[in-house]
Amino acid sequence: MTLVKFNNGQKNVVNPWFSDVFDSLINDSILNDRLVTKTPAVNIAETENEFHIELAVPGLKKEDFKINLEKNVLSVSAEKKAQDVEQGKRYSKREYSYHSFVRSFTLPESADYAKINAQYVDGVLKLDLAKKEEAKMQSREIAVK
Repeated sequence: MTLVKFNNGQKNVVNPWFSDVFDSLINDSILNDRLVTKTPAVNIAETENEFHIELAVPGLKKEDFKINLEKNVLSVSAEKKAQDVEQGKRYSKREYSYHSFVRSFTLPESADYAKINAQYVDGVLKLDLAKKEEAKMQSREIAVK
């Protein structure tokens, strides 16, 4: 597949090659890097017995993650290092982006810090935090007098 950029009939009469290279550098690297968020999207849900945190982090391995609990702050971080460039290859453009991130969550007092499970499946890191027994919702029927 070939990617062709169209400039809608606008040409730089002085030096068209310079204009194309300059536009490509500005539009492809600087602006796009600033617009892309560096932290993964998160879903947080609560059930009767647990809290669930899901982070969308595709392209990583479970070995890349580091999960820490300090007091009531749960921190999830990952770092993906750039691969070595193969000898003999000359790239005209490289767009693979490797980066690191840290997300921190302040846990409620109702969370049982001893019962935290993590699982990485299909690009989603899932954290399950159990609730303390006294924090679980108690339901009962109240009689009307």
